This record gives sequence, structure tokens and C-alpha cells, in this order.
Amino acid sequence: MYTIDAAIFDTDGVITQTAAVHFTAWKNVFDDFLAGHASGAAAAEFTDADYRHHVDGIGRYDGVDAFLRSRGIELPWGDPDDPAGDTTVCAVGNKKNAAFEDAVREHGVRAYITTRRFIEALHEQGVRTAVISASKNCEMVIRAAGMEDLFEVRVDGNDADELGFPGKPAPDVFLQAASRLGVEPARAAVIEDAIKGVQAGRAGDFGLVIGLDRTRNAAPLAEFADIVVPDLGDLAVTAAAAGVGAVVERTIPARTRIPDLPDATVDYDLTRQLSGKTVAVFTDYDGVLTPIVARPQDAVLSDGMRAALRAVASTATVSVVSGRDLDDVASMVDLDGLWYAGSHGWEVRAPDGTVHHPHPDAAALEPVLDAAEQQLSSVTDIDGVWIDRKRFAIAVHYRAAAADASTELESRVSEVAHAYRELRMTTGKKVYELRPAADWNKGTVVTWLLEQMDLAADTTLPVYFGDDITDEDGFGAVRSLGVGIVVSTDDRDTAAHLRVDDPAGVQTVLADLAARIAGDGA
Repeated sequence: MYTIDAAIFDTDGVITQTAAVHFTAWKNVFDDFLAGHASGAAAAEFTDADYRHHVDGIGRYDGVDAFLRSRGIELPWGDPDDPAGDTTVCAVGNKKNAAFEDAVREHGVRAYITTRRFIEALHEQGVRTAVISASKNCEMVIRAAGMEDLFEVRVDGNDADELGFPGKPAPDVFLQAASRLGVEPARAAVIEDAIKGVQAGRAGDFGLVIGLDRTRNAAPLAEFADIVVPDLGDLAVTAAAAGVGAVVERTIPARTRIPDLPDATVDYDLTRQLSGKTVAVFTDYDGVLTPIVARPQDAVLSDGMRAALRAVASTATVSVVSGRDLDDVASMVDLDGLWYAGSHGWEVRAPDGTVHHPHPDAAALEPVLDAAEQQLSSVTDIDGVWIDRKRFAIAVHYRAAAADASTELESRVSEVAHAYRELRMTTGKKVYELRPAADWNKGTVVTWLLEQMDLAADTTLPVYFGDDITDEDGFGAVRSLGVGIVVSTDDRDTAAHLRVDDPAGVQTVLADLAARIAGDGA
């Protein structure tokens, strides 16, 4: 728990989704330069690790110099007025800047809505806010993103030139912002996504340093940050007890409104998150790989979705995690080489055909469910209601029932649930379900699956696709390790990082994932 009077935000990757645009511009410029001016190991392509360690968060000329020196290349500094090219540090930096400005003009700038919500919550508690950037394009970028109304102070690359202060990891840019806000560093927060940025916050003795782990590489940030989170939606803002300032603390579990999430079909940062990682894909079936339909047996994979699944399975580990019975979901997908988890993870089939029951209570639950099913049979006297008995659950569907039938049905299902301490009632899309009360769900089975696959947490990127409340456990399991993608247009809270509207969006992301992984050689 930290109490602050002011907050200072970096721009790229914190306020705006431009970090990956910067990365792409740098990569194009440096790869082109190295092809003509280096050989052997020095000519290796520019990577996300190069970006994070040499250019992210510092002035572009300093970044050019630092990266080229890391490859044993020294260029004369030149002059800021040098035309874009490859003869001086400034010329290379100007070439990158031109590439970045072209990308902004062509694609625009997207803001992180969760950052806006966080800043608005700070303002409600009287916390003052500033924006900083090593870039001279800060004002243009903030304005293009529609975020210029949020900050009373801006300190950027133009100020660094005028005042002559050094770039990060020196703390000067943050200290300058705190001074202009009229607050002591000890009462201010620094919010950064770059390693050099959190180093600068720590060097400046700021009261709170928040590291934003957009690329799922938390360890370098955690060395200097007080808190590391994948998104500012993971933080809560409340009034300070003394009535002055605001208290900032992590929310568990993290929750963000679905409409506030970035669209996964256009999320630039996904490429950076994949860099150097082994990818493990987890996906629900109904509502994710296929649209929700009135009859479960009619939820058939399209040819396009099957092709996308097959493509991603050729480059990554894929698990289908469903509420359906194991044999049912496996037959609906019907692809070899996948892991299948049925009944919300109570039974699992490995790619070699071996069936596992990860929870020790599995066998004892079937007689209990048999008895509960018999008691529930009477609810089918309500028109449009039917029971779907699964091996480790009982689903009571009312999609075809009258709108006013749900209240009576919920009461009757709840009554049966309360008769069995081994069971609990859950809700879904037009369905009530009796499931084992044990703490075993889609999230715990995702963790179990990762262990069975012998995938190391620090080199694995789990990506989870889900559409309903039962998938929130899956999103929670990958919250700090990977990427959760919710398939929904609902306006509700979620622990996912990204969203798509429908299975067509899932197909797009899966196909894109397969292409990116194959292209990265992961």
C-alpha cells in the first residue's frame, strides 16, 4: 500500500500503444543499417531484447549510439539537422523518427483505456499528474491518442535539449516533472514500462515505482520497481486515511471492463510478447472456437477455424479446455497432437492418448452426481429446459425457455445444489450447472497442464482464449505469466488482457499467432 500526491507517466507503452510501433521502426532502420555495415554476429537482426536494453526509454540519438556500440560499431555523432541516412548517429536517429511519424500518420495512435481509467481515479482523489517522454514527439502522440486533457505538466525530449539534462536511467526527467508539479519525489509515483525508466524512478528516490510488464518479462522490472503489473487495471486507487493524497495498491483478482480492453486483432505488443518464448495456447470450445448455438451438437468447427487451429498447433502446444465431457470435446475438435481437458479440467487426455484425472476426488464424485441428476429430472417440466449430464457436471439449459422461467429454475437447481456438500451451482450463458465443489477449475488445470508439459515459467507464454464466467479462472491463471483473450462484447469485469468480439476474431488471432511464431523461429 502506497500513498501519493502525484503520478508521473511515461508515454510509449504506458499511456499509448506505441511501444511496438517504435520497436518496428527501430527494427526496420537497424536491420537495414546492419545489412550494409556489419558482418558475422554484429549483423544479427535487431531483437526485442536489443530494444529493451539499448533504446527503450532514452533519447533516440543516445539509443542509436548505444545499440551500434553494442555491435562494435562507432559512428560520428553528426548534427540533429542531418538528413535521414546512415552516415552519422543523428542521421540514423532521424531516419527512425521519420519511420515512426509515417506509422503514426498511417495507423493513428491507440491509448490504453485502462490507463485513462487509472488516471481518472487518481484525479478523483486530488492526485496531480504529469507525462514524460524521451521523444520530441510526445505532444503529437498524446494529442493523437486523445489523452492530452489528463496532464497538467509535460516534460519531453525538447526540454532535455533545452535544459541539457541526461536521459534515463538518470532520474532528471522525472525530477523535473515532480518539480513542475510542486511535489517531493517521496510523495510521487513513477509509472514506466522500460527497464531504464524504473531504474530512473528508483535513482530519483520516488515514493512508488510501478513497472508495467507489457511484454511478460517481469524480472528486470522487479529489480527496481515496487510493484510490477501487466496493466494498470491491476491497481486500485482509494482515498488516503489522512484525507490527503491517494492510496495505490494491487487488486486481487485484477478486473477490467471488457470494452476497455485492447482489441487482440490489432494489438501490436503481441509480437513483442512472443519474442524468445515458447507459446502454449489454451482455448475453450463453445463460444470461442464456434458460436454459441441452441443445441450443443450443432456447434461444429468451421473449415477456417480448423485450419487456424491446425496451423498454430504445428508451431505451439495447444490445449482445448472445455466444460464438455472429454470424449465430446475431443470428437468435436478431432485434431491429433492436442491436449484435451473436459469437464472444466476434471479429466484430461494427453496427445499420446493417456487419460488423466488430476484431482484425487474424481472417482468419488460420480455417484453424488448420479443422485443429484435424479433429483433434478423434474425441472424438465418447464418448457424449453433440458438437462445435459456430463461425467463430472450436470448442466441445466434454458436457452429455449421463456424469459421469465429463469427465476423458478434457478431456485429449483439451487435447492438441489444445497443438498450435496460435494457440489456447487455455477452459472453460464443460459445455463445453470452443478459442478464439484472442490477447488479445481479451468485455471487450476491450466497450471497443471503447464507442469505436465514441463514448460518453464520464465520462457513460456501461455495464451488463454475464453468467453464466459468459467473462463475467468483461466484468465487468472495466466494473468501475470501470459495473455488472456476474452471473446465477448459484454460490458462486465474480466481478468483478461485483450478482447475479440467473436470466434471470427479468435480465428484471426490464431492464424496470426501461427504466422508470427513460425516467423520468429520459436
